Amino acid sequence: MPAAPLPPLLFAAWRSGPAHAGQGNPEKGGRESAGREMERQQLEGLRERVLCAAVLEQAGFAIDLKESTRRAIKYRRDAEIVIVIHEGRGWFDPLSDAKGDVFSLVQHVEGLSFVEALGHVASLVGSIAKSPVWTRPTRETEPAVSISDRWRARRKPWPGSATWRYLHDKRSVADAVIRAAIQQDLLREGPRGSMWAAHVDDHRAITGWEERGPDWRGFSTGGSKVLFRFGPPDALRLCVTEAAIDAMSLAAVEGSREGSLYLSTGGGWSPATDAAVRTLAGRSGAQLVAATDANDQGETFAGRLRDIADAAGCDWLRLMPPAEDWNDALKEKVREEKEKREASLTCRMPAGRVKGKAPPGFAGP
Repeated sequence: MPAAPLPPLLFAAWRSGPAHAGQGNPEKGGRESAGREMERQQLEGLRERVLCAAVLEQAGFAIDLKESTRRAIKYRRDAEIVIVIHEGRGWFDPLSDAKGDVFSLVQHVEGLSFVEALGHVASLVGSIAKSPVWTRPTRETEPAVSISDRWRARRKPWPGSATWRYLHDKRSVADAVIRAAIQQDLLREGPRGSMWAAHVDDHRAITGWEERGPDWRGFSTGGSKVLFRFGPPDALRLCVTEAAIDAMSLAAVEGSREGSLYLSTGGGWSPATDAAVRTLAGRSGAQLVAATDANDQGETFAGRLRDIADAAGCDWLRLMPPAEDWNDALKEKVREEKEKREASLTCRMPAGRVKGKAPPGFAGP
């Protein structure tokens, strides 16, 4: 598609560039020049006409549908990640503090100056980005009740319930771990056989929940990510994972190791999450265990945790899952144990025993 022509004032601002922005700081001069030559409504109009998704697709990013929700669509380009929010008009980088509108996004992913970003955005007018194909129907109305009331209105899982079967049968989480999480009021029955896993603040007040199911993943509408916390609140071994199911899976793999608190950031890294981790790491004798995924994002989170540990003066350890994440590792462990049991039963069967026939050398009565 040919680039759309620049509006006259925008063209003038774009052509000015850093080289023509005056003395001193070129970036600052470019912004001031653009501000003088372009009316505010032109900028706003351009923001409305070009969505962040169009910028990312043009830059070679692809949608990670598995990790996306309708309100937060994750895009990846190799190790880079950008989350698009506000119906395509806002974004943030979960691996850094970068965020903003479509203009700052161009600067972030293309490495351009502000005035260069204006021209780049204008060239994308008329571009149509691909829309994700969702398997879950859209909510017709926004929930009117509070986060805590919505949580209390849901039933806790019970043996044989849809959520219990999902965690045990599909995710291989041990019954003992599921029971312990229920006793700590961390789990609820979600719709369509899904699981809700609570995020709480430093006072154990619920702030939201991770939603996971056979055909759905997301985070509570109107909720905020802090930390999922499974284990003794005063534990000093702090195992940080990226999902509540990974936290419970690691607990299952380790047999809920004594003195361990299994945590989940919910796949993101909000300021509230950062503050909560720093508070925990500040405990005397604490050890921060980076049990994040075995991929680029997991390594980035592990680096952040090491920085926090250094700042707090506590021990730090990288605990790498032997698979992509701790749930994959748990499922593989459960599968191997099942195969060993079956092999052991086979070895104990009498040799040559065939149903309906006596073994060789048996003469009968």
